[in-house]
Amino acid sequence: MKEVELRFVDDAEAVARAAAEELAAAARRGAHVALSGGGTPRRAYELAAEILDDWSAATLWFGDDRCVPPDHEDSNYRMVREALLDRIARPPAVRRIEGELDPDEAARRYDEQLRGVTIDLALMGLGPDGHTASLFPEAPELDERERRAVAAEAGMEPFVPRVTMTVPVFEAARSVLFLVVGEEKADAAARAFGSAPSPRTPASLTRSREGRTAALLDPAAAIRLRGDAM
Repeated sequence: MKEVELRFVDDAEAVARAAAEELAAAARRGAHVALSGGGTPRRAYELAAEILDDWSAATLWFGDDRCVPPDHEDSNYRMVREALLDRIARPPAVRRIEGELDPDEAARRYDEQLRGVTIDLALMGLGPDGHTASLFPEAPELDERERRAVAAEAGMEPFVPRVTMTVPVFEAARSVLFLVVGEEKADAAARAFGSAPSPRTPASLTRSREGRTAALLDPAAAIRLRGDAM
């Protein structure tokens, strides 16, 4: 498995800004971009909207979302709309997960939409348990190799069903970028980026096969990795 490019930056804002610059550059190129939920990605989307006002060449996808209506407070789509789409003059094409549907039906539809699509940039989070997207530790979804999107049970709050892209989609992506912020992520970061791949840490299995995998980490999240490197 290819090594991860580790980028240690000054603080959480620097993580978000570096991610925003990559998002804006990808949008200018007309890329297919898979987005993540979470507070740090939200800030990255806000900053990306300030950098670039014309996203019309790009197509946005979602690495995962909760099975809730698109205007629900737990919806990743709603967060992206508020943080990015509502702030720009020329929005991209958006391929959202239809979370208002039955999870299996929403996953089936997303799987079909993803047929023949290669993600150019996948923005990923990292949970304290080592999960990424809605790929949770030891979950059966980690073994999926045929479908591009599947329904998944929540491994953390809010405990509602999810739809998630599968490992092969991320493996095929041209670039995978993790955003990791906070001391509570330090152990997971060490397992994901400094230890052998394991289904106990799904983020350790999520790598671009032929392209680039990178992680942006603030000092608190990177403390064990920096120690391992010393």
